[in-house]
Amino acid sequence: MKQLLLTVFALGFWFFLPAQIITGAEQTERYLSLLQNKRVAVCFNPTSVIGKTHLVDTLLSADINIVKIFAPEHGFRGEAEAGAIIQSAMDAKTGIPIVSLYGKNKKPTPEQLKGVDIVLFDIQDVGCRFFTYISTLHYVMEATAAAKIPVLILDRPNPNGYFVDGPVLEEKFKSFVGMHPVPVVHGMTIGEYAQMINGEKWLENNLVCELKIIECENYTHNSRYSLPVKPSPNLNSDEAIYLYPSLCLFEGTDISLGRGTLTPFQIFGHPNLTVGNFYFTPEPIKGVSENPPQKGNKCRGFDLTQEARNNLQGNNSFNLSYLITAYKHFPKEMKFFTNPDFFDKLAGNSTLRWQIINGRTEEEIHTSWKPALDNFKKTRTKYLLYPE
Repeated sequence: MKQLLLTVFALGFWFFLPAQIITGAEQTERYLSLLQNKRVAVCFNPTSVIGKTHLVDTLLSADINIVKIFAPEHGFRGEAEAGAIIQSAMDAKTGIPIVSLYGKNKKPTPEQLKGVDIVLFDIQDVGCRFFTYISTLHYVMEATAAAKIPVLILDRPNPNGYFVDGPVLEEKFKSFVGMHPVPVVHGMTIGEYAQMINGEKWLENNLVCELKIIECENYTHNSRYSLPVKPSPNLNSDEAIYLYPSLCLFEGTDISLGRGTLTPFQIFGHPNLTVGNFYFTPEPIKGVSENPPQKGNKCRGFDLTQEARNNLQGNNSFNLSYLITAYKHFPKEMKFFTNPDFFDKLAGNSTLRWQIINGRTEEEIHTSWKPALDNFKKTRTKYLLYPE
């Protein structure tokens, strides 16, 4: 009887265990046949993996003819820090030519697409408007639509896909760190976002890209997903990914957000900040942050790692309290918004900077976003591939 009860309990336990999420890339049986006997260009980076094997290696072992690699920000192998100009080259391991889509050449040219039958896109996103992989997605879709080349997307879960928050970008603040009228946190996977780009006619000349999406299995927008590979050199932990939407706006200020430390996007501070009980000194880190803000200066501020670990996985939001606190406790005689134009591009408007300078509360600021945010949420539902 005891053994029977243990068996029943075990069966019940397994019944309630959530099924393992399977990424689009892992479902090779669904897409290899679509690539056979075709000249394939891939848009990949280090997150384009099946387990510990890079997808390029998997495809080559299956005799898929990869003729070109398009590389986004941070490069194909991911060695480049944020904002570094990526040069086109040859992949040393495979000998396949690499075309950079970061720097002056953000959009594949007709010449670069010559001899390509299909483009395969597989990059892990983190669900934020200013994370530039969705801008690269836009330009790949635009170029292939013009060239009448289909795009096959291997979808991956969004680690911040369970909430939608932040100001919606205004048209005049459009840039490579924000190309579409979406909030800071859009709550969509790459596949869902691609459908929105098509459906909302955001490509030039009302072009529509021919898309096929290999969806994730067992994923919903309530899923919590820990990334197996860091999506960029400075997003090196789950905690950094949860905090990234709220802390990235510091890039337009004099505040350090930990570049040049082992915990970027988990801490923030400044040599002249008058609040906080955490201290750190940014130093160059090769391939990650070689000239970090406040290099060599001891900064005072906050370590948010434990807060992120305890709270953000289950209940994240676009948190303005960090920014407001830093501004209030920054010397008035010093310039806080050292790069106001870039801050406004990240925010998607100039209103947020004005609201902070004029002492608006976090609640007042959030309320001002509500009409545009509500409209976006309605639009978003048309393109979702996974249940909420």
